[in-house]
Amino acid sequence: MNKRLNAWLVAAACMAPFSPAAIAAPDWSNVPKTDIFLFHPGATPFEWLTDKGGKHGGVKGLKKNMTCTNCHIEEGKLNLNLQRLASKDGLEPLGAPAVMSFQVAVQAAFDESNLYMRLTFKPPVGSFHKADKVNDVKATVMFANEKVEKGKLFGCWAGCHLDAQTMNMSVSQGAFDLMQWRSGEGGKAAGGIVADKTSMDDGKSGVTAEASKAGDTYTVTFTRKLAGGVEMVPGKSTPIGISIHADHSGGRFHHVSLEHRLGIGIAGDVSAVKQ
Repeated sequence: MNKRLNAWLVAAACMAPFSPAAIAAPDWSNVPKTDIFLFHPGATPFEWLTDKGGKHGGVKGLKKNMTCTNCHIEEGKLNLNLQRLASKDGLEPLGAPAVMSFQVAVQAAFDESNLYMRLTFKPPVGSFHKADKVNDVKATVMFANEKVEKGKLFGCWAGCHLDAQTMNMSVSQGAFDLMQWRSGEGGKAAGGIVADKTSMDDGKSGVTAEASKAGDTYTVTFTRKLAGGVEMVPGKSTPIGISIHADHSGGRFHHVSLEHRLGIGIAGDVSAVKQ
């Protein structure tokens, strides 16, 4: 055999176990599902949640470090006044989508290097604000680092401020990682960060995503590194938030989750299991 070819084959054999293609995808049939409620939030930024004037009835509970889900998830069901969130006389000054709430099935797994998250959902039609002409659907997961003020209580609401269109925060208040899949132009993934500025492409966790559609149901599978950005540490949990922009909706006209905990190898609202 040609010596140069033989050397190349030996090198390739040594490298193969470490190549991305050699990493086994999770066996999703053995990964538990958690159904998470998403809802249209109206115009309810962080300041509304913490307003001392009592616009949000749960202020006293928040002062006692009760989470949003403590009040708004009861016996596995969403307990929210969706009519108030949809009403122009209430919390939606412009207009609400036809469907105010739906569920997303969430699965998570991890190995030595990566976190895998899988979202399965049927995006609702009837968007009020069809500002995104390119993407029919966008699916996003946000992770809060330990410095995000009230991140454990509010989740991604801690980054949604009244005076900031793109949810920017002071760096001293921490930062969010985000991973997003967009349906337009054949499907694209983005890995970004929300801190003193918002960037959809400056994340450090190496986000990739793939998606499939069966009938009117999407399945979006994300992969990101455990290390980099908001680090995922086995034995610990991280605040997460999920949002879906459906039917070409843009900006704040998405459906969002309350705060949830992602446990890496431990119990959480969503528990990532070891592969």
